[in-house]
Amino acid sequence: MNYITEYIEKNKQRFLDELFELIRIPSISSQTEHKADMLRAAQYWEKILCDTGCNNVKIYETETNPIVYGEKIIDPKLPVVLVYGHYDVMPVDPVDEWLSPPFEPQIRDGKIYARGADDDKGQSLMHAKAFELMVATDTLPCNVKFMLEGEEEIGSGALKKWCVEYKHLLAADVILVSDTSMVALDTPSITTGLRGLSYLEVEVAGPARDLHSGLFGGAVANPANILCRMIASLHDENRRVAVKGFYDDVDDVSLEERRELARIPFSPENYMNITGVKQLWGETGYSTSERTGVRPTLDVNGMWSGYIGEGSKTIIPSKAQAKISMRLVPNQNSEKISELFKAHFESLAPDYVSVKVAPHHGGEPYVSPLNSPEYRAAAKAVAESLGQTPVPFRSGGSIPIISTFEQILGTKSLLLGFGLESDAIHSPNENYPLNNFYKGIETIVLFYKYYVEEMTKQTQSKI
Repeated sequence: MNYITEYIEKNKQRFLDELFELIRIPSISSQTEHKADMLRAAQYWEKILCDTGCNNVKIYETETNPIVYGEKIIDPKLPVVLVYGHYDVMPVDPVDEWLSPPFEPQIRDGKIYARGADDDKGQSLMHAKAFELMVATDTLPCNVKFMLEGEEEIGSGALKKWCVEYKHLLAADVILVSDTSMVALDTPSITTGLRGLSYLEVEVAGPARDLHSGLFGGAVANPANILCRMIASLHDENRRVAVKGFYDDVDDVSLEERRELARIPFSPENYMNITGVKQLWGETGYSTSERTGVRPTLDVNGMWSGYIGEGSKTIIPSKAQAKISMRLVPNQNSEKISELFKAHFESLAPDYVSVKVAPHHGGEPYVSPLNSPEYRAAAKAVAESLGQTPVPFRSGGSIPIISTFEQILGTKSLLLGFGLESDAIHSPNENYPLNNFYKGIETIVLFYKYYVEEMTKQTQSKI
């Protein structure tokens, strides 16, 4: 393994410089004013793939954001690993809570602080640098393909269509992804499941225009008050989602799997410290790890109504709106859940307001096996680089395109993430530890080595 650590040590600063240049591109996919930045990020990835030794590197235009593809086929008889990542990032609001500019990366206390440092620019670049290392040292043991998109944070709509059109190009034995977290570097884990997602926007409308709250208050229903009451009713006294039919298809986790989850070290005090809460909250009868990994949820992601500027403006707003997401578990279907929510939410509306429910995007849950060649290879690689055998872990997050890959391409994904809960992804002051970045590169190189070995064993056992 000396050649791996030596190459990383020799090129540490260059790796960081390249990551920082990528981070400085404000590629926020959900905001139209950053359309040009999406192309800049794709072009930067095109350069990265060319510089690291990929062939057939190309930017594919879509109706929205570009997709970047590259490959290195050293022997058609060898296994093919398809690396997936995304170059788009979440918005930075509230920007005044950042301790440093979100697109000007800074290193503090051994961590890179910037939007995209972890999710997913830092983690995606690990794969490019691991690939570069193997090409430069003539140790690449199999074929590699890269696929980078710019819409993961808004549902990967263009990528779904692109995968159908270019299915022949994306043939692979496994899809390798680093867009998840692990418990800790000293308690490493491999993500074996993701929750699905149903994301919607709701609107409650009352008067035709904003009204004077003194002249009309008490005589006209306030849409903001009504929306708050409707949202408050979406959980029952046991903190279960109250949408009718919501749990009908939920795949209950076995007692054995609950015991496995309980083996993962968990400190309520540390969790509260990371999140800044005074007390943990959630569905009665389940642990925090179970609530965030194997149980479905419903959360309000944003609410707005009326006047929120400086000073006062005494009105009854004409409308109130909210964005709501539901995280789903195996057997739940995002479209069905969206329809159930729509019917339930509309049924809550009193006659004196009108309600609109508009689905945004969604995705299905995903579970990967523990007895696959890729999982065994990842477990060996993690154990060698981090000194601890990893535990399987179901993440509470969602990557909607992962289940779509299996549906369209017929290929399973390995979720080999190196983020931490404390990385504050999607929040102000997102960060990524330098040690995780470098250890990630090392582990990925080892994964390729062990993956080819495991695939060879599997082939020989069938002869």
